[in-house]
Amino acid sequence: MTIKKRPMTADGTSAERRKSRRFPVVVPIEVSWRGKDGIPVKEDAVARQVNANGGFVKMSNYPALGSRVTLANFLSAQTAEARVLAAPDSRPGVANGIVVELTVPNESFWGVDLQVNKTILELQNLDTALRCEDIDVHLMREYRNAVDNIRTITETLQHLRKCQCQGSDNGELLSVLATDRFRRASNFCVEAIADLDAGHVRQESKTVDELKQAMQQLQQRLRQGSKPEKTFRLNVSSEE
Repeated sequence: MTIKKRPMTADGTSAERRKSRRFPVVVPIEVSWRGKDGIPVKEDAVARQVNANGGFVKMSNYPALGSRVTLANFLSAQTAEARVLAAPDSRPGVANGIVVELTVPNESFWGVDLQVNKTILELQNLDTALRCEDIDVHLMREYRNAVDNIRTITETLQHLRKCQCQGSDNGELLSVLATDRFRRASNFCVEAIADLDAGHVRQESKTVDELKQAMQQLQQRLRQGSKPEKTFRLNVSSEE
């Protein structure tokens, strides 16, 4: 008789056993438990793959399988009780950390990273559904650009949090984010020209005047180079 093995994930968790999909995050936490002889133990860790039921926590020293632990989220100051489902010495595929199950499912415990990643997945699913509809090509392109923008910012935020945890410099990441913003601004200008050519914008619109003002100030700043001579303020309203 041949026994069919269940597919295993990267952290050693059986795919069938998961109650819901896990999402990548970078959340610094503290794990505390009672070790041998009841001695309290605390260890800094980083949550990496999570959902409302638990997740994979990367750490150097870890509690034994089945231990009850307390998780403290450094970013949100929330705490949660959990149980260790897997450790490097208890399940194939688990390395450099533990798999925990929250005593009470709590999606908000992991913070905004999980919420944003779930939102991106929902947007991608919506994109797939919209492809079956008769949606304007230009509108679909704008929608996909917005989703890509959210994904890029999410990845940058996760890297920034990792830098904060490690105490490393985040200047390069901020530069990458600024460069991407300039790329999107260039694409925006092309799309704005197309809207004007198609007659989709009223020339007397207040937003047109605000855009002219912003473009003039941007041109002036680009001429000045990297060091600003004075601070600019844009009086941009949310309504026409």
